[in-house]
Amino acid sequence: MTSLNASLNVPSTVPLTALIADDEEAPRAQLRLALQQAWPELHIVAEASNGADAWDAFLEHEPAVCFLDIRMPGLSGIEVARRIDGRAPVVFATAYGDHALAAFDTGAVDYLMKPVDPERLGQTVARLRQRLAPPAPAAPATPTTPALPDPAVLQGLLAQLAAQTRRAPPLQVLQASVGREVRLIRTEEVVYFESDSRYTRVVFEGPAQAAGAAAGAGGGDALIRTPLKELLTQLDEQQFWQVHRSVIVNHRHIASAVRVDEGHMHLTLRGRPETLPVSRHFQGLFKGQ
Repeated sequence: MTSLNASLNVPSTVPLTALIADDEEAPRAQLRLALQQAWPELHIVAEASNGADAWDAFLEHEPAVCFLDIRMPGLSGIEVARRIDGRAPVVFATAYGDHALAAFDTGAVDYLMKPVDPERLGQTVARLRQRLAPPAPAAPATPTTPALPDPAVLQGLLAQLAAQTRRAPPLQVLQASVGREVRLIRTEEVVYFESDSRYTRVVFEGPAQAAGAAAGAGGGDALIRTPLKELLTQLDEQQFWQVHRSVIVNHRHIASAVRVDEGHMHLTLRGRPETLPVSRHFQGLFKGQ
């Protein structure tokens, strides 16, 4: 098995943490118990029953390793792994003779068949321990610690696998509350989405603005009940970029990304005074040329 990150060094003083995601309770419980026996020092900090919750839990807890079911509602395990993008090693779990398993056999990622076999899990845990341990100086790769694939190659593999997973067409129209009115807002008119307590705030421009008229003509903001993490699974990821756990922005409205200091960045928007925060996880979207 090869993890998704070549340089994960976990200090011994920091507890090892894990995320488990599966849309069925029994396999989650079985894997949790099996991990308790095979890897007692591993702390399960979050469990999720769908891909949207798994991604949100990753952003909240930043686990050292993730165990993801391949087939989940909302986001598949493969799509969650694409978003994790090498920040933690991922092990996929599946109950099927999945078409993706042949690709996993290349060593790019590891997988477990459900129900989990204790011996197979033991092999996976041993590999993860090696990958998470501080490497010896100038230690060459060995058969038990295979060299990692190029991150771009790995992302390409995950993109191909994700393309084989059927997804519903991207959301086109939102029904949002504006005072006593229920307004239909086309997603192409949305500037950004922001978590707002129990609701999601939608900031949008009017059709005239979309056609190039002056800012402020016909736009506004509204509230919808769909949580941001669920909305993320319905939007066109090429158009809408998540830049913070609580913010998704229509990229064509981004004017610039401003690095405030080593750990902080914000976005300025075209024709708007507000700025949007960019969390550390998403600063890689704005690397410059």
